[in-house]
Amino acid sequence: MSPPVFLADPDLLAGGDRVVLDGPEGRHAATVRRLRPGERVDLTDGQGLMAGCTVITADKSSLTLEVRERHAHPRPEPRLVVVQALPKGDRGELAVETMTEVGVDEIVPWAASRCVTQWKPERREKSLGRWRSTAREAAKQARRAWLPEVADLATTARVAERLAAASSPLILHEEASAPLSAIKPPPNGEIVIVVGPEGGISDEEIARFTEAGAQAVLLGPTVLRTSTAGVAAASVLLAATGRW
Repeated sequence: MSPPVFLADPDLLAGGDRVVLDGPEGRHAATVRRLRPGERVDLTDGQGLMAGCTVITADKSSLTLEVRERHAHPRPEPRLVVVQALPKGDRGELAVETMTEVGVDEIVPWAASRCVTQWKPERREKSLGRWRSTAREAAKQARRAWLPEVADLATTARVAERLAAASSPLILHEEASAPLSAIKPPPNGEIVIVVGPEGGISDEEIARFTEAGAQAVLLGPTVLRTSTAGVAAASVLLAATGRW
């Protein structure tokens, strides 16, 4: 079985053969995972560095670890960004979790006009915090050396800007004729794909995104929920890029 992965400060992993994992990660490792001397632990800084370690000592709130090896993983190319319209209930966290597990590099929450759920100003930071916490925990479970970014809540105007700057700007749409599987992804840069809400992307939004250079593509013969469409599209693109 693979060893558990914990997040560590980059300075902690930069040098030295012995490190102390404390704080929330150390407490979780010591009290929830109940790791003991001799067991294997992997640490990552979330920026490409992964260190294989062995537990030397454990107390109630920290572990002392011996670093056995370090591996620097290059940043994946091309970068895959999913613009995710806000789903209902906890389906937002489900979408973030599964997209993180498959390897999406950035998730952009989008307040589409037809979203049933809207993040009110007084709850926006809390909702965004849940998405970021979900991404962090899913990245650890998936043993990712690079943690995904969860961007701030985007307006339609901001999404159009991201599409205009992308190497390959795409929109999932059930009425598109071009299949996503036929898209030839770029070797580098950013692929940005928009996933609309349950009620669909409005004509005004489609027009704005098309003007920004985006191409509408069809994922498949069925219409998926917004919380599952992103991970399905990401899987197709990751396979096409050779990252899978």
